Amino acid sequence: MEIERTALSGILVLTPARFGDVRGFFSESWNRRTLTDFGIELDFVQDNHSLSARAGTVRGLHFQAPPHAQDKLVRCGRGALFDVVVDIRKGSPTYGHWTGVDLSAENGKQLLVPTGFLHGFVTREPDTEICYKCTDYYAPDCDGAVRWDSCGIDWGFAGDPILSDKDAIAPALAEFDSPFLWEGAA
Repeated sequence: MEIERTALSGILVLTPARFGDVRGFFSESWNRRTLTDFGIELDFVQDNHSLSARAGTVRGLHFQAPPHAQDKLVRCGRGALFDVVVDIRKGSPTYGHWTGVDLSAENGKQLLVPTGFLHGFVTREPDTEICYKCTDYYAPDCDGAVRWDSCGIDWGFAGDPILSDKDAIAPALAEFDSPFLWEGAA
C-alpha cells in the first residue's frame, strides 16, 4: 500500500498494490492490520455505492455533523471522478482550503477523508461509480452541505454541472457555521 500525504493535514491518498494477469487484477482495498501499521485506525461500519449516469455530475460538498460525523475512505469503482475535500475545522490554519485527487477505476487510488472536511466530487466519465466506507451510520438530522462553487475549487470542467436540489440550494462557505473544531485551536 502506497500512502501519500496531501497539503491538508489528515487527508491521505492510498494506492493499494494491484496484482494482475490475463484475467485482470486483484487488489486489497482495505486491510485493518496493514493500515494500523501506518497509524491509521478506523472502524468502518457502513459501505456506500453511488452511480452518476452523466459526466459533469457534481455531488457535494457534503458532511455529517457530530455526534455522527464520518471519516470516509473513497474510491472509484468504474469510470473517473475528481474527488475534493475542503477543511471546515474552525481555528484550523487551513480552514477553507481545498485539495483534489483524480480517482478512477484505472488508477485504483483512494482518498481518506477524516471528519471536519467537506467532501464532494465531479464525474469525468458517464456511468461513474463511487464506493466509500464510513466510520458512522448515516444520520439524516446530522446531514449537511455547502455550495459546491463557494470554496474556490477548480473543478476542471466547463458548463453547468448536474446537481441535486439539495446541492443547488446549499449555503455558501462564507455563510456556513461549521460544527467542527480544529484540535489545535485554543
